[in-house]
Amino acid sequence: MQENWDSQAAELSLYTPEQRVKRDSSIWTIVQGILAPFQFLVFLVSLGLVVWYLQTGEGFEIATASVVAKTLVLYLIMVTGAIWEKVVFGKYLFADAFFWEDVMSMLVLALHTAYLIAVFASVGTPFTQMMIALAAYTAYVINAAQFLLKLRAARLQAAQDPRGTAKLEAAS
Repeated sequence: MQENWDSQAAELSLYTPEQRVKRDSSIWTIVQGILAPFQFLVFLVSLGLVVWYLQTGEGFEIATASVVAKTLVLYLIMVTGAIWEKVVFGKYLFADAFFWEDVMSMLVLALHTAYLIAVFASVGTPFTQMMIALAAYTAYVINAAQFLLKLRAARLQAAQDPRGTAKLEAAS
């Protein structure tokens, strides 16, 4: 009976004990830990500039530059995150533990890339371009929330069972 429970709990775990060791020893975990809050800071500044432009009609160039900067940081965190996922889970993307976060990340990338195309190909009005940016930012916030919930789940798992085989209470 205990053996059956252990195998079921391991299937529902965010990390196996081996994956936890890989996660904790990977430089990419540190890189993600630095880039994620940095990206959020860039997002907040950019969001303020975009909203300022939409409200006043002033500052289009700085708002545009800020969204481009946010997008470049997003690309960086996506590449390094894929490397982290490969190190920990053996797949660059769509590992079972982060499948839905990665799906949403693809939407975030698509919207940010659509913004860059609109800006650099001069597609649409400045207002339309900023609305694309806001759509991208909305998707980004949802995706960030997914990752924060996953981080919380990992911490709960570690607190419940240091071996990394505890059953997750939150569904992914």
